[in-house]
Amino acid sequence: MEAKTTDLEKFQDRTLPTAVVPVSGHYDNLIEIALTKDAGIEILEKLMDLKERDEANKARKAYVRAMAAFKESPPEILKNKKAGFDHKDGQGRTEYSYAGLDQVAEEIGKALSKHGLSASWKTEQSGKIKVTCTITHEMGHSESASLEADADQSGKKNAIQAIGQDDDGKGSEPEALITEEECADLDALLKEVNADMPKFFKVFEIKELSKLPAKQYKKAVKMAEGKRKNA
Repeated sequence: MEAKTTDLEKFQDRTLPTAVVPVSGHYDNLIEIALTKDAGIEILEKLMDLKERDEANKARKAYVRAMAAFKESPPEILKNKKAGFDHKDGQGRTEYSYAGLDQVAEEIGKALSKHGLSASWKTEQSGKIKVTCTITHEMGHSESASLEADADQSGKKNAIQAIGQDDDGKGSEPEALITEEECADLDALLKEVNADMPKFFKVFEIKELSKLPAKQYKKAVKMAEGKRKNA
């Protein structure tokens, strides 16, 4: 039984010389050629999916390397605060030093940034308090870990609440979209190259240009410019 040839393989066979077939996961040339050849949505989606998986794999490897480097040389956390308590039997007092949460977050944040990493926090409250810390690499890969504890009923904040409040809600911000200026510039470029807008919206999974995620802006511009270059 003969193996079934996929649409993507047929597209490569009839369109691309060997020199431009992507090596080591480089799909930009294929995507540009697909756009100039008016390839179908299915082919474009497959190319975009292959490119995104390749980029995700590279980002994951970069994250692992960065975390290894961070752990190899962790920051020194200084104990910048003091506390104490009286013994219940009235026989003396115990005092000690500790690192405040703000100090810990600041020092670890600085150390992470040296390796292209950043931390964000998300707090959830439903009976118990759950705090999730997400470490993200500058190439986009991220990994999360969560802690869960009962709420403090004494009126004082416990450690897990403090961690959540220190984040100021940054972990739950919605995805950023392109600005009005970027939208106008991209719209003009797409009109200039006579882009197929329904196809463009399908590729980026949006219904209108203003809803394009900011992180996809450069990719959209590059695709449009590729069509103009090969016109």
